[in-house]
Amino acid sequence: MPTAKDLPSLSDQEVVALARAGRETGYRELLRRYERPVFSLIYRMVRDRAAAEDLAQETFIKVLNALESYRPEYKFSSWIFKIANNAAIDHLRRREVDTLSLDGAPGARTAEEIEATAVQAADRGPSPLADLESKELGSAIEQAIAKLRPEYRACILLRHVEGRAYEEIAETLDLPLGTVKTYIHRARLELRESLDHLKDD
Repeated sequence: MPTAKDLPSLSDQEVVALARAGRETGYRELLRRYERPVFSLIYRMVRDRAAAEDLAQETFIKVLNALESYRPEYKFSSWIFKIANNAAIDHLRRREVDTLSLDGAPGARTAEEIEATAVQAADRGPSPLADLESKELGSAIEQAIAKLRPEYRACILLRHVEGRAYEEIAETLDLPLGTVKTYIHRARLELRESLDHLKDD
């Protein structure tokens, strides 16, 4: 049996096997590996710290209760992110979300929370004027993203904020690859339309 020292070197599948066998160290290791990434993904979606904490806890309860249904031939990260994303989308459908903030969610208090929730605009240069323009553009982009339907928003955030491949997004959201590409294409069209007024600025 692996010791506590061995745990970080084990694959996700090996740690899941420990958890399935009832080993508490397996549960703790999964929590250690995925607590921050799951919270960050949910926080980016819902933009509310308390809600994100509740949804992250709900996600881990679902994960631990459903470990037997996890199939080791698939990436564990995609499986857990799918559960987290579904929880976030269900929450978004139940409730309108505050407009995204370039400097993080309204409830973000620490530097880590701000970084976890901020959607960064592209670097427009080192000058104060360029920095201001970049922030204004970023704010407009975030407001436009906030208006997207939850499925489009999830795809755009996973693609352009999390930097995930189309195939991983499809696996995470449990959608056909073609649907993911369609959602991202439509989301980009909606964003372009929303931001069209900035062309003259």
